[in-house]
Amino acid sequence: MNTRTSKRLLPLIALLTLIALLSGCVTIDPNRRQVERTDTSRVQAAALQPQASPVSAPQQAPATNAGPVLGTLEIHAFEMGFKPAELTVDQPGTYEIKLINDGMILHDIAFPDGTKIEAQGGQTASGTVTIPAEGLTFICSVPGHAQAGMRGTIKVKGQSSAATAQADDHGGPAPETGVAADPNAPAYELRDPRAPARLAGEVHDIELVMEEKLMTVAEGYVQKVWTFGPSVPGPVIRVKVGDTVRIHLKNPASNQMPHSIDFHSSMVAWNDEMRSINPGEELIYEWKAEYAGVFMYHCGTAPTLHHIANGMYGMVIVEPKEGLPPVDHEYALVQSEWYLGPQGEVTDLTKAAAAAPAPDFVVFNGVANQYKDHPIQVPTGETVRVFVLNAGPSVDSAFHIVGTVFDTVIKEGVVLTRDNPGRWGSQAVDLAPAQGAIVEFHLAEDGLYPIVTHAFNFVGRGALGLFQAGDGDPQK
Repeated sequence: MNTRTSKRLLPLIALLTLIALLSGCVTIDPNRRQVERTDTSRVQAAALQPQASPVSAPQQAPATNAGPVLGTLEIHAFEMGFKPAELTVDQPGTYEIKLINDGMILHDIAFPDGTKIEAQGGQTASGTVTIPAEGLTFICSVPGHAQAGMRGTIKVKGQSSAATAQADDHGGPAPETGVAADPNAPAYELRDPRAPARLAGEVHDIELVMEEKLMTVAEGYVQKVWTFGPSVPGPVIRVKVGDTVRIHLKNPASNQMPHSIDFHSSMVAWNDEMRSINPGEELIYEWKAEYAGVFMYHCGTAPTLHHIANGMYGMVIVEPKEGLPPVDHEYALVQSEWYLGPQGEVTDLTKAAAAAPAPDFVVFNGVANQYKDHPIQVPTGETVRVFVLNAGPSVDSAFHIVGTVFDTVIKEGVVLTRDNPGRWGSQAVDLAPAQGAIVEFHLAEDGLYPIVTHAFNFVGRGALGLFQAGDGDPQK
């Protein structure tokens, strides 16, 4: 990279380093000029554990009988993780540890025997450590870094690992998760964030088939979800005031659970169309769109909390009768929470029902970090409209896009218009569970614009995406 290019990248690197430090899940590699994916399957799980006091290196007996160096282990550090975070050696003994700091700030590797290898951003440092038969753990001892995900383990092949047994404290899943990432889990399916066009006509017959299926909800984590249609969230339904919507709801005989549906955009008796249907049954739920807005639909079968937490929710957009004014681009984003159960099982109702909710992941459109891994491409300067819904079930949202101001907001019927006489703008939209909004804005220059909830403790748990304006380089 030449000097001129490096200087042009400094504002971009500074912005994303700030987000990385707050969330622990964005990696900046200054040699590649782009946002890199981290090993989120372990970084996010480790970042879930709040700590009341600084973390020190795990306490184990110092290794003894150091002998000749048996090999070299390369470990890369970044903001905020190690890669690889789990290593295996063939036999116990003394090994060289090479720390390659791909980040921009100081990191180290601290071992239980007091060994610490330290490297500034962009530098490499080496040292030796003796690995016992039971293996050992390591952390970055820089204050806050271990809590943000900088933890790891070294195991000895064929041995029962004491390091694994200590994983709740150092390098493994956080206690509130209790679920280890599966490196062989299927890749997640990317959800298209574009909002669908409004349905033509005034009467709409829509079939919704409820499914019980496996889904990768974050890299390395698979849950048995319940869905409306093939995905979580369910399909976005877009109509206008005055339209009639007729839902053909089907619960296949192959399912195990009764389910139902509740449209917040409807005005019907709860004990009529919203009743539960058993596997093998069908239901017609008909309603007329009387009010405009961004509304939630969800399963209302008891316990409703579990059915929503396990994936049964979606968005309805009801436009005014005259429609919405045109914009260049439209997107639909649903914020929601995952309370992980065991791999391949349903979500944990006990965790979801806690009085102080602590979700394992907070996500946009069902999957953690999917729009960080795959930024949403928009042309610079063009108008953007986002329909946003907080499906919860329990955590508030402070929907915010770093680097822009919302010039138009319609939240639960309250309107801020672009042409308001005071030129008022909005920095964030607060949404309680089941509330929706429409926000409009433009991205003023080429670059990256993070999509977050400004409750930053959840950004590191998957609530992070990116809009990429132009080529993503603000200095061109």
